[in-house]
Amino acid sequence: MSSDTAPLVILDRDGTIIDFHRDTELGVVTPAFHPRLLRFLPGALDALQWLHRHGALLTIASNQPGAAKGEISRDAIERTTEALVQRLAGEGIPISAVEVCLHHPTGGDGGDPSLVVDCTCRKPKPGMLIAIADKLGKDPRHAWMVGDTPTDVQAGRAAGMKTALLSPTRRCELCPMRDLAPPSPAPDIHAPTLLEIAHRIVAPR
Repeated sequence: MSSDTAPLVILDRDGTIIDFHRDTELGVVTPAFHPRLLRFLPGALDALQWLHRHGALLTIASNQPGAAKGEISRDAIERTTEALVQRLAGEGIPISAVEVCLHHPTGGDGGDPSLVVDCTCRKPKPGMLIAIADKLGKDPRHAWMVGDTPTDVQAGRAAGMKTALLSPTRRCELCPMRDLAPPSPAPDIHAPTLLEIAHRIVAPR
């Protein structure tokens, strides 16, 4: 498959590639905020290796408002994202581009005021997705947005991309993304594992 026809696959980070961090003492679930908290979801590496092996360009687009909300430093977010890309590279999975939205429309106590803004990049808006497609010279109509929330689907639709929604059947009861309602708008692919999504994006031959 040539680089011109290779599908562009944009992946959400938390809940799609890596698991959320669960603090059982506090009873809260948060995005991974340190490299040592990076834990790949079951089948995620197999799925990404499959996509790469079949010519897909793999990228990441992630909302990370922790610094704007005063929950985590900007440096911690950047360090964790960089560590994820390095871990994936070590598994033979190159990431061609990464976009991270640090903004939040209302912020929080102790947050970085420069990041409190109603931006155009935070999903469900399509800014990060369009930026990735432009950077790699890809037609959004031949791209996929893959995530675990309706917000990811909405962003993909707004960018003119096909969409896939990952909905594990045994999601932790504490997970803030746990939602049994039918997704709206409906994604092009709706599956319980990233590996199934990968096989449907690039069908086995």
